[in-house]
Amino acid sequence: MTDDVVAPAADEDPSWTDYRSRFSDVYDESNYHGGLQGRVMRAGHELTEAAFGPDRTFARVLEVGAGTGAHFPFVRHRFDEYRITDLDPKAIEVARQVIDKAGRSASVSFAAHGAADLPYEDKSFDRLIATHVLEHLYEPHRVLREWRRVVRPGGVVTVLLPTDPGIAWRVGRMLGPRRNAEKMGVAYDYVMAREHVNPLNNLISFLRHDFRDRQERWWPTRVPSMDLNLFFVCHAVVP
Repeated sequence: MTDDVVAPAADEDPSWTDYRSRFSDVYDESNYHGGLQGRVMRAGHELTEAAFGPDRTFARVLEVGAGTGAHFPFVRHRFDEYRITDLDPKAIEVARQVIDKAGRSASVSFAAHGAADLPYEDKSFDRLIATHVLEHLYEPHRVLREWRRVVRPGGVVTVLLPTDPGIAWRVGRMLGPRRNAEKMGVAYDYVMAREHVNPLNNLISFLRHDFRDRQERWWPTRVPSMDLNLFFVCHAVVP
């Protein structure tokens, strides 16, 4: 779960603060390690990396809003440097421990900062990865231009998004995550409305406006419809 959602400073909302303090601690366990829901979430990450096999190299890679590093194990292409970033230092520390245990830390670095304003020079990276991030960020059109700024011409901005508010996504949400959250006393529909501040159709419009050269993928069908799928992936080439 990304931590770049910024609530108003004076926000006093027990449902929201309770959710952030309790459910975020078990987010990975709830979404990646349990039955059908876990398999579906992993399928989104596999789809994101299907286009780039071991024969492809991106020298410098930046992953934003990486959380505890759930996406990294699915990366198949070669790289010289992979930087994992998230606003939450605790999430970064978990990611560091997981990757250290996997023996893949030699070329991986970590930094605690948000996904919307990046502390890097122009054209610093060959690929930027954002999985389940853009739907959480206010002013996504500005965020996309910031991501494009730090990627060199010919590099790739990769975005994985849920198909919210499509029919398939809403049905899937009712079958799994909502039930788990309600068992914890979380007002799931309310907090998801605050988490997912951007609908997929708007985000696709922003991506298509800013990137003429791009590859789009849908899952589980190939039909380009947010009502018939659960995930959308865009590999956008920076001009």
